[in-house]
Amino acid sequence: MNAGAADRLCAIGTRLAFGLAGTWSVPRLPILIFHRVLKVPDPLFPGEIDAARFDRLMGLVARSFHVLTFGQAVERLRSDTLSARSLVITFDDGYADNAEIALPILQRHGLAATFFVSSGFLDGGRMWNDTVIECLRRTPHQRIDLADFGLGCFDLTSADARRAAIEALLPRVKYLSLAARESSLVHLHALAAAPDLPSNLMMRAAQVMQLQRAGMEIGAHTVGHPILAELSDADAEAEIEAGRRHLQSLLGTAVDVFAYPNGRPGRDYDARHVAMLRKLGFRGAASTASGVASGQSDLYQLPRFTPWDRQPHRWAARLLWHGLRGAEQDVVGVAT
Repeated sequence: MNAGAADRLCAIGTRLAFGLAGTWSVPRLPILIFHRVLKVPDPLFPGEIDAARFDRLMGLVARSFHVLTFGQAVERLRSDTLSARSLVITFDDGYADNAEIALPILQRHGLAATFFVSSGFLDGGRMWNDTVIECLRRTPHQRIDLADFGLGCFDLTSADARRAAIEALLPRVKYLSLAARESSLVHLHALAAAPDLPSNLMMRAAQVMQLQRAGMEIGAHTVGHPILAELSDADAEAEIEAGRRHLQSLLGTAVDVFAYPNGRPGRDYDARHVAMLRKLGFRGAASTASGVASGQSDLYQLPRFTPWDRQPHRWAARLLWHGLRGAEQDVVGVAT
């Protein structure tokens, strides 16, 4: 059986399974989370989704589900009108390949998605994690001493070795304050002596507007992608509101859905930030708690599902498993 026939058979099975599940339980809402869609596979991160994989996955989604934007789904959940086989596609951060590669694929399949954009990186900025990745990707060194980051020396003579160094370093930088994070990145760049770090990874303002004109939804994701729980309440609220205000000034319309940076409930954000979003008039928000939403979910902490599986039938099976079991355990203890 060729890949096209296998995907069509998988789509039929997925429709039937989710339709049947909807007859004996409350409707479940899978919310997919993506960050990048690469033109071709990255040898340093071969698991990152590329255009061919994304196209195949979106074909399965288009044949199997009723796709909503995040905002539409929030309203359906609020009014208890969510239909069986509903699904949401989301992207976090605001990478340029969202507009350049993902958008044409979404349009070809007749799908809409929601893009949560960190406004401070538009027009030439770079996410902190990409600075770490590109420093260690591009360094000419075959070995690097990361003792200043609480780590040891790392071999860099292979893609696997460089990936191991990156994966060890990322959590050391992630939870620093914004100022300390920036200082550490400057130091890492000097250690790595990496030339020509890219300045075109993130969207330009014009690309955000392009997404909106194409019928996509734009959501807020702060200005600088900080860990909100590490900020004072005043600074956290300022990050949330300033990011939204920047996007609204570009788009000329309300931006009223949000995704928490990093997004782990109780670690990266807590009840204070949920209350901030309510006060600021957001309609709903997405976490990165793993699972599938339902009418019982907190609209300001909706879980999401990461489609890592390389084969569509495995992805569909895991999605169905999440749908049947629910995901509320991941947000227990975070007040609404």
